Formats: sequence, structure tokens, C-alpha cells
Amino acid sequence: MGIDDGDESLWLRRFAPADHAENRLVCFPHAGASAPFFLPMARALAPTVDVLAVQYPGRQDRRAEPCIEDIPTLADHIARALTGSLDRPLSLFGHSMGAVLAFEVARRLQRDHPGQPAHLFVSGRRAPTRLREETHHLLDDEGIIAEIRSRRGPQARAMENPEVREMVLPTLRGDYTAVGRYRYVAGEPLRCPVTALVGDRDREASVEEVRDWEEQASEGDFDFRVFPGGHFYLVKEIVGVVSVVSDRLATGTGTGLLR
Repeated sequence: MGIDDGDESLWLRRFAPADHAENRLVCFPHAGASAPFFLPMARALAPTVDVLAVQYPGRQDRRAEPCIEDIPTLADHIARALTGSLDRPLSLFGHSMGAVLAFEVARRLQRDHPGQPAHLFVSGRRAPTRLREETHHLLDDEGIIAEIRSRRGPQARAMENPEVREMVLPTLRGDYTAVGRYRYVAGEPLRCPVTALVGDRDREASVEEVRDWEEQASEGDFDFRVFPGGHFYLVKEIVGVVSVVSDRLATGTGTGLLR
């Protein structure tokens, strides 16, 4: 099956339509995850914010398609698919791998569509200038399963089911390959506010590493929020995360506060 960049229905899912909302938020899942991960956020923000969740190839209704094992290429596809969603201020929220992808999509939107995006939210991911060698994609299947269990994320319990494990492992490996190969290329700072969020016990992205997202924001347009929890802090802290997103979209600017 080929990939049609112009088909919004292929790439984007809307779980709680908010046709009259002033703001739109596009959410990017973490490695191995799919669009429904952001169902709670979509419901919590409606009807004030129209939430779209990105569905990557290789999972759920797109499982017949191969994963795209390259962040820039994936960002190119998604940026083109968002062309029809730019009729109002559009912000981006990405968690873990999704944060890197949201950042690269933000750069493309800024280049091709002046005034967009309105805001970038990055969660559970160190700043792109903070390079760590990531080799999860080189692990065997048991190694990847052990790694998922160690994070205690939403996928850990599902991996106990052999049928689910067989479907999810290729997707995880493909996403891990994309993240492991990604290298930041310097460019101009984003002209939109940037908000970075992290759990205070995240082993994948330390507080200091996430704070460095400030380098990608225009001066004075950066917020930094620390929540209790590990890499998947946002599952339990969804109320607080939604509050931050709502506040930032309502004000339309960063405050520079560190909390």
C-alpha cells in the first residue's frame, strides 16, 4: 500500500470533534503507540480545543503499511497531511519519540506556512541537542520486551499477550530505528512558544536534558513543567498536563516561568 500525503483521513484521527474551537492541537504518540493514546486528552480539551491525533503507519488500521524508519521522512509526510488543518491556530504536542517528530513538523510548518504552528509542547524527551546513543532497535525481541517492561508504560501489560506481542514488536523496532538514527541538524529557533514537560523520575530524559529545549525557542517564549512520575508520568498526571496545555493555548504566549 502506498502512502498518500494528501489524505488527512489516513494520518489524523479526531476522537472528540470540536468544529467551533478557536485552537487545534495535533498530538504525536510515543514509539510503538497509536493515535488512541491521546483519547483522554482529546475528550478533556473538547470543545475548547479541536484535537487531532496522528496515526503512524504500521499499526491498527494502518498495520498493512511498513513503518517509516526515518524521522525527517515521517515529518515530511505529516506536515503535508496537515495542510488542510491550518484554517486556525495549530499547535503540536508530542511525547517521547513524538516530541522529536512534533519538533521536526513544527520546523516544516514554520518554513512553509508563516504564522504556524502556534505552540509546540514537548513531553518526556530530551532536547535534540542532547545526544544519547539509542540502540533499542538492535536488541532481540526479548530485549525489547524487557525494555518496555522496565518503563512500566501502557504497552507493558499488552506485551504479555503473545498475539499482541507479535503485532507490536515490528512496530516498536521500526520506531526505535527511526529514533536511534535521528540526528539534530541546527536551524533557526522556532518563532512559536515552546513548553517542555517531564516526569521527575524519567530515566529516558532527565530534568536537565528536557530543560534544554529552551534553546529551540525564541527568547522569552519557553515554559518548563516538572511532574511527579517516570517516563509515562502523563498517564496519571493527565489533569495537570491538560491544564498546562489549556492555559498556554488560552494565553497564546509563553511566560518563561519554571515550575
